[in-house]
Amino acid sequence: MHQKSKHRAFFLVPPEVQLLDLTGPAHLFYEAKDYGIEVETFYLNLEGNSEQTSSAGVSLGNLTPFHAHTLKPDDLLFIPGLESHLFFKSDFKTTYAVFLDWLREQYKNKVRVCSVCTGAYLVAMSGLFDGKKCTTHWRYLEDFQSRFPKAQVLSDRLIIQDGNLYSSAGVSSGIDLALFLMEELFGPVFTAKIAKEVVIYLRRTENDPQLSVFLQYRNHIDTRIHQVQDLLAKNLSIKSTIEDLADAVHMSPRNLTRLFKKTTGITIGDYLDKLRVERATQLLSTGSKVSAVAESCGLQSSNQLRSLLKKHTASLPSDWKD
Repeated sequence: MHQKSKHRAFFLVPPEVQLLDLTGPAHLFYEAKDYGIEVETFYLNLEGNSEQTSSAGVSLGNLTPFHAHTLKPDDLLFIPGLESHLFFKSDFKTTYAVFLDWLREQYKNKVRVCSVCTGAYLVAMSGLFDGKKCTTHWRYLEDFQSRFPKAQVLSDRLIIQDGNLYSSAGVSSGIDLALFLMEELFGPVFTAKIAKEVVIYLRRTENDPQLSVFLQYRNHIDTRIHQVQDLLAKNLSIKSTIEDLADAVHMSPRNLTRLFKKTTGITIGDYLDKLRVERATQLLSTGSKVSAVAESCGLQSSNQLRSLLKKHTASLPSDWKD
């Protein structure tokens, strides 16, 4: 059991808060208490009331006004996302000017300020992201950069840390951010226990993209191509020929090859390679042996896997074990 130490985590609750942005990280710190970490949690209302309604219509109570708290160095302050129609209002920054002043003070006090999803807009409005690296949900990246040109917005990044400023891409990435912070504070062994407790298969890191390849190349409406993509993703350990795939969707191999490239912008072979690379790196990060990973990805040997990863990644893990 981890040696007890005192920590404080503050969670802002803005109007129409995105529930998972808030409850995902908060639940992880709740679980940490059962593993020997003494954590005080506080829930702050942006508007000074004791109750707030989430975007899902669920009411959250027992909140305290944000201005009733002065945070200490290394305290955690999570700023979850909220509905875009609110922060797109022309008077939003003026309406919450007092909060933005308060937020700047907490940052000066060396508080770890952590935005989740569109919570990055509140941090950016305070000016804290000026000259700093940050990210937000992929859907808002272009708008965010245009509104806050001084911010160094990084696209296709899940988590960004710049000093005591942290930002994450959106929704479930708040959980990844909380685990990232736990690893900083309590180490990887403790964090792995928490991830296991909440049945998280893979802890994503700051080097991971916002969208998995298993979600990319799906922005189309051709059900036959979706079916082929599903077949490839679900059966990576099985070597499927173009003829097998074509038969499954009642097309000729030639027509499937042409239509797949036209629909997704990538060839079937390249798409399969990307699926294999992501699955392999996931398995390797959990300590799986190279030979077992190669088999899980439908490859004939460890050398074939190494060649594939060398082609698609800059460097290989130094601690692989066959």
